[in-house]
Amino acid sequence: MTQQITLKGNPAQVTGQLPAAGDRLIDFNLTGTNLRDMSLESFSGKRKIFNIFPSMDTPTCALSVKRFNAEADALDNVALLQISADLPFAHARFCTAEGLENGTTLSMMRDKRFAEDYGVLIADGPMAGLCARAVIVADENDTVLHSELVAEIGDEPNYDDALAALKV
Repeated sequence: MTQQITLKGNPAQVTGQLPAAGDRLIDFNLTGTNLRDMSLESFSGKRKIFNIFPSMDTPTCALSVKRFNAEADALDNVALLQISADLPFAHARFCTAEGLENGTTLSMMRDKRFAEDYGVLIADGPMAGLCARAVIVADENDTVLHSELVAEIGDEPNYDDALAALKV
């Protein structure tokens, strides 16, 4: 299945289907800034916010990482997962430069199946191979409470809706 998003108004196809409310999260293998692989089990028992984006080196992605990082400070028992195709070194550099300490940045450098399994792999256009911008919120039992595939990749996600899902 494919979905369509836009990049500055130009269509781009996204492979797969973003998990919807009520779905169970799929296990994954992503790489942290310490170069260790992490899976869904690494965040067992925690509520989760997946902030998925193309690259921290773009203005909108940087804004979303900073915003969710700030919001996570006030949340209890929540794992903030900031996920992109950027290398772990870029994640570490960005977070250090911005003084970001909340959340876990994760890279698809070793395994692109995450983007396919979670329905966020951009299949064509200039950003092919990167993740589309999306947010998924799940409870401590890995059931999806909220998901959003942002229609225009240059737009920020709906932070209020994502955070409200944690208050249910």
